Amino acid sequence: MRTYLRKFRFDRGELSQQQLADMVNVSRQTIVSIERGDYAPSVKLALLLARKLETTVEELFALEDKDYA
Repeated sequence: MRTYLRKFRFDRGELSQQQLADMVNVSRQTIVSIERGDYAPSVKLALLLARKLETTVEELFALEDKDYA
């Protein structure tokens, strides 16, 4: 899964990982893991992230060809 979370953090006022983590009530490490692609967020967390960043889940995350295998 591809993530555009980092791009949206910077587009929305250069939010730090910690600031975003605080907004959605997770650890900074969770945000780091999502941005690296090491962790796929739950549906609830993906929706919260999208809402806080004023976008859609589809804009934040995209499936890659390898995800279909």
